[in-house]
Amino acid sequence: MAGSLPDLSPFFERYEQHAREADALFERIRAEYPELVVCREGCSSCCHALFDLSLVEALYLQAEFQKRVPEGAERSVILDEAEKADHAATLIKRRLYEEALAGKDTAALMAEVAAESARCPLLDATERCVLYAARPITCRLYGVPAAIGGKAHTCGKTGFVQGGKYPTVALDKMQERLFALSVELAAQLGTAYTEMASIYVPVSSALLTDYDAAYLEIGSRRKEKD
Repeated sequence: MAGSLPDLSPFFERYEQHAREADALFERIRAEYPELVVCREGCSSCCHALFDLSLVEALYLQAEFQKRVPEGAERSVILDEAEKADHAATLIKRRLYEEALAGKDTAALMAEVAAESARCPLLDATERCVLYAARPITCRLYGVPAAIGGKAHTCGKTGFVQGGKYPTVALDKMQERLFALSVELAAQLGTAYTEMASIYVPVSSALLTDYDAAYLEIGSRRKEKD
């Protein structure tokens, strides 16, 4: 029999602290440039962006989904939409991978990713997030300038001008912290899959995945490899 999952609440609490820090950064920039940050309830521009979650974020989002969305019609609709979004994301990633193998440069590939869109399965019929309180950190910072791979990016709906001098969130550093936390979490899990912390998945996949002991290779599988 596979082993059970350890208590992940300490890791989730640390993740929530990172999320609070992201919120504080967003609010600080909005307070300084209220006329340029146009985020408002019902705007779902950022909910169509293509991005992936670290291990700790994927586990956290799945746990919150299980806790906040009970079995029933709403959950079924979300999971149906997640299936569609996951299929679309897989096709996009496959195409980008083939283009990378063909020699397309990294900058061009990143620009292509930024231009892609896929509706988040957590959006309801009113264009509001079903798990807004537990939304990923990328979502929390979308409406303000952020540096990714050494280049500044921001939502096209904002008033921020490309090349302007604004406070910029170092999103790469935030992701490095999440990766480090994911490495610690994977070690705590005792997973036999040593590269588990390096796996990044879209929101759709995080919602669809059953992060049980078998999937995480905990327990009997670990003993077999010892």
